Amino acid sequence: MPKISHRGEIMPASPIRKLVPFADAAKKRGLKVYHLNIGQPDIMTPSIFLDAVRKVDLETIEYSPSQGLPGLRKRFAKYYQDNGIPVTADNLIVTTGGSEALYFAFMSCLDPGDEIIVPEPFYANYNGFAVGSGAKVVPITTRIEDNFDLPEISEFEQLVTPKTKAILICNPSNPTGKLYSKDALMKLREVVLKHDLYLIVDEVYREFVYEGEKHFSSLNLEGLAQHVVVVDSISKRYSACGARIGTIVSFNADVMNAALKFAQARLSPPTLEQIGAEAVMDVDSSYFKEVNQEYAARYATAYQALKSIPGVVVPKVSGAFYMIVKLPIDDSDNFCQWLLEHFEFEGATVMLAPASGFYATEGLGKDEVRIAYVLNQDDLTHAIQCLAAALKVYPGVRTTEKATAEPR
Repeated sequence: MPKISHRGEIMPASPIRKLVPFADAAKKRGLKVYHLNIGQPDIMTPSIFLDAVRKVDLETIEYSPSQGLPGLRKRFAKYYQDNGIPVTADNLIVTTGGSEALYFAFMSCLDPGDEIIVPEPFYANYNGFAVGSGAKVVPITTRIEDNFDLPEISEFEQLVTPKTKAILICNPSNPTGKLYSKDALMKLREVVLKHDLYLIVDEVYREFVYEGEKHFSSLNLEGLAQHVVVVDSISKRYSACGARIGTIVSFNADVMNAALKFAQARLSPPTLEQIGAEAVMDVDSSYFKEVNQEYAARYATAYQALKSIPGVVVPKVSGAFYMIVKLPIDDSDNFCQWLLEHFEFEGATVMLAPASGFYATEGLGKDEVRIAYVLNQDDLTHAIQCLAAALKVYPGVRTTEKATAEPR
């Protein structure tokens, strides 16, 4: 029998989706499963998106241009301009979701063997794209006790080698919910300029910022026009994850020309979804205000409920809709599977993402999970009640070891 590729062998499984068969089995047993494992909002997609698709009057659904429909590219550009980011349609390519934008960024900026420094924990698929491009992820660890602040610049400097080609961050962060300030980005700017690196920034969660904070786009970092590549998507912004419409954005013409060649190789992004995406960006600004208020309330609910559970360490976050939480357990992979296979509370259980899959450093995240607070507040409350009940009976709970270090 032919052997699969080495790339296929080393491709990591998704820590977010690998437990799906166990969740399906739990549902077949009649349990309600609270999904805190995946960033699938229950917020309604704006009707303007769906209406635009329903009203399409086409005899043939044709390929769009490889870089996306002209009207959508202009509308994306206006969105950025309205947010103080001087992007034109020529600075962006429409992609099949943010995932393809990441793929284009990796393939356009990195060669096999190149190294990319990434603060961990990080979005697990970054590992997948690194495997696909032949690049090597070099992790730099952030800690829950520090609210996942970026390490000192000297620590980044220690990781730079002749093979280092880029730094990658997610801002606000999936999976930590950390929002990096302008000051933090300015420090990264020093390293990028000193070593002539790319700064690839995943800004998919730009609109979701709380606690009075404000997002600063890396595209506005002075002197980095030729270095910054931004990945973006409408998936979470408009609760349209299945539409698969994203963008890669850069002022670097060489990067965009390379990305266009990869875009041509995959032909085009989906036509109907582009039509819906162009329409949805005209949604009233009150939409973002209401959604932000809802997520801020969900965060407050989750934070207070989790803080009340003995031995649980909960960070203060201010963006996206995720948090990494430390639990008094022996192994998060075992715990998350046990929740689905062997536990129920009042006819329900909870599905979490083991945080070990968000770290590149072996052994880290074994007592942490990622929680996506994307459920309505009643379901969120019940889900955390399930978690609290589970920790009272889980065989691998650490009863003698108490978490003493609280985030500052």
